[in-house]
Amino acid sequence: MNRPQRVAFHTLGCKLNFAETSSIARQFESKGHIRLDFPAEADIYVINTCSVTENADKECKQIVKKALKLSPDAKVVIVGCYAQLKPEKIAGIKGVSLVLGASEKFRILEHLHELGIESEAQVHACEIGTVDFFMDAFSSGDRTRGFLKVQDGCDYTCAFCTIPLARGKSRSDTIENSVKNSQKLAVEGIKEIVLTGVNLGDFGKGMSGGKTKDYNFFDLLQAMDQVNEIDRFRISSIEPNLLTDEIIDFVSTSNKFVPHFHIPLQSGSDTILKLMKRRYLTALYTSRITNIIARMPDACIGVDVITGFPGETDAEFEKTYAYLRDLPIAYLHVFTYSERTNTVAVEMPGKVEYSIRKERTHRLRILSEKKLRMFYESQSGKNGKVLWEGDNKAGFMHGYTRNYVKVRKPFDAGSINRVSDILLCDISEDGSVNVMEQETIMS
Repeated sequence: MNRPQRVAFHTLGCKLNFAETSSIARQFESKGHIRLDFPAEADIYVINTCSVTENADKECKQIVKKALKLSPDAKVVIVGCYAQLKPEKIAGIKGVSLVLGASEKFRILEHLHELGIESEAQVHACEIGTVDFFMDAFSSGDRTRGFLKVQDGCDYTCAFCTIPLARGKSRSDTIENSVKNSQKLAVEGIKEIVLTGVNLGDFGKGMSGGKTKDYNFFDLLQAMDQVNEIDRFRISSIEPNLLTDEIIDFVSTSNKFVPHFHIPLQSGSDTILKLMKRRYLTALYTSRITNIIARMPDACIGVDVITGFPGETDAEFEKTYAYLRDLPIAYLHVFTYSERTNTVAVEMPGKVEYSIRKERTHRLRILSEKKLRMFYESQSGKNGKVLWEGDNKAGFMHGYTRNYVKVRKPFDAGSINRVSDILLCDISEDGSVNVMEQETIMS
């Protein structure tokens, strides 16, 4: 670690992981090391893992193998949720040098400095119950959009979920520091910030996880709304019981917070929701969706749903399908239930055959495609504002409207990271919406 080294990063999972990877990368850059995008030949590989599904666990092994094929003598460091949950299992993966749990991943430079020539992986992980501090993080590699971590951990005990075991108790940043970090992103040219957390609506829990501060998520939104340097704020996934009517009303009148919500449902059957130990039933969920659409008719609403949870009979699944079909939502994120160690659901009766789980997932993904197309078609002929991104795919660039319609136009480097007024037209062959751009680029 005495000379600048090449460090490549690979992130699995959620926006929160991307924010934390970016912050870890800045630690290396501050010491003069060279950050590379994966895949690339590097001296050190840092893999930030997820453990939401069994596939994420398997993918970790595949990434390690790919990294060492590029650079056989490199040090491989595994951090993230899987590293906290299964450190010894990861340590057994051939080629892994270092495994860092939830309390140690932000001390990665220190641990690398102390790493000797041991043939076996070194593990630094603690009991998750002792993790009682908040580490802020934000991503800044994307010129257009930044992910800002404002909350971590979760106090919920959903029957299927290992995240509390991987992330610990719910705890939050301060409003002051969250505002400060948003201003840092603005200095780097970021025009849109996505607020992220494990249980975002629980913002306000103290550093110790148990003590509630005298502010909450709504207070954070009001403070962020005053950050003049940022054009847009987007709320990432938020639990329906924490998405209050007060928040919905606020977003409907805000010039900065956009009409886009991602609200986990998991099941459209009250029977299954109770088995999952969720903190709401479909009546509350419906009321949230109804209020959003009443206040913001063009709002984009995304939904998380799990198929094949123990006890989900054909009849219960059909309830979910019909419920989602009839809701005025735009898209679904569909997850196939997978058994996770140390969760209540593992011991539940009524196991669903894996082939049936996959078939249900397939049906819901087809429904999602139909819902998204219907939503896009409903926006045809309407005016919008688009923040253009820097991709160039077959001569086209893409961007998102405030209400998360993906649009495209012929590539123009001068439009990157700029907002323009557009008229939404027809749906293109790549599934995005063609636009007619106004003559003046707004910013």
